[in-house]
Amino acid sequence: MLPSDVCGMNCFWEAAFRYDYMKTHPSEKMHLAVVACGERLEETVTMLRSAIIFSIKPLQFHIFAEDQLHESFKDILDDFPYEGKVNYTLYPITFPTESAAEWKKLFKPCASQRLFLPLILKNVDSLLYVDTDILFLRPVDDIWSFLGKFNSTQIAAMAPEHEEPRIGWYNRFARHPYYGVTGINSGVMLMNMTRIRKKYFKNDMTPVRLQWGEILMPLLKKYKLNITWGDQDLLNIMFFHNPESLYVFPCQWNYRPDHCIYGSNCKEAEEEGIFILHGNRGVYHDDKQPTFRAIYEAIKNYSFGDDLIHSLLQPLELELRKTMHTYCGKVYKVFIKQLTKSIRDFYTRRSKGRFGETFMHCSRR
Repeated sequence: MLPSDVCGMNCFWEAAFRYDYMKTHPSEKMHLAVVACGERLEETVTMLRSAIIFSIKPLQFHIFAEDQLHESFKDILDDFPYEGKVNYTLYPITFPTESAAEWKKLFKPCASQRLFLPLILKNVDSLLYVDTDILFLRPVDDIWSFLGKFNSTQIAAMAPEHEEPRIGWYNRFARHPYYGVTGINSGVMLMNMTRIRKKYFKNDMTPVRLQWGEILMPLLKKYKLNITWGDQDLLNIMFFHNPESLYVFPCQWNYRPDHCIYGSNCKEAEEEGIFILHGNRGVYHDDKQPTFRAIYEAIKNYSFGDDLIHSLLQPLELELRKTMHTYCGKVYKVFIKQLTKSIRDFYTRRSKGRFGETFMHCSRR
């Protein structure tokens, strides 16, 4: 919990801004889902912290986790100081009974749970799914806004697996169909789940189009000996046959080590900074990519309510400068470019909230 003296001023400003925003958006809520198994508790909590720090609209977390993790999640999340801005629901890992064993062993334990979210969360219209190794460097609101950019046929949004075909995995090694030139990465997946549940998907198993709940098991049976990356491969196959249904967002919304370890190849990040960091391959927890690890450690250790500039940004930049001997460290400024802007915007919004609260207080006198 925050110390009472820190919470005093910071909670005041947070409350002021929440009131100001909720006047114009009284019931709007963003739904974020994650699946956590094994040793993913700390990583998942760090991701959730990053979502909370900058986001504006209220957040609803849908956390799918192994039973033994539920109590730990509850203890940590109940201690978060943002009551009213954040709500969460914990769910058990759930697969169709008749094929549960097969889905559980696909790629990594629990990884394929995301495929069943549209069928489990039947009352949720739209959802942002992220892997546990995601860090938000700008408000969740901004990626959530892509839902409004979908055309009438698009049901989901993801980023390309690679920007540079010469180092692409799918175009060099895949033994199954995949989307576009280099495939798509499902670590950040924005979904209009109402549309997903209604859609009939073209496929290469039958001339009849199948709905989401009907297509998953036949896909697995046909391709299980040919897929490497589990549920991500199945999504690539589905959108290969239904390309009109996918909205593709730029690489800075799902920035991974491959975007810098062979030289910088995400132009959008070079220009505007990284919006969402994806530390796949365990890079937050080893010394192979210290630039990624520095970001993770900074957000993990940040205390809610502390000054974001002095407690987060400035110490982080000092750590990032130490990584300049690596390829990703050479472009460390792309890692803090958007983060710096997010912090500046955060304080601008808080200042406006302060003015609004002061005005309301004066007007009541």
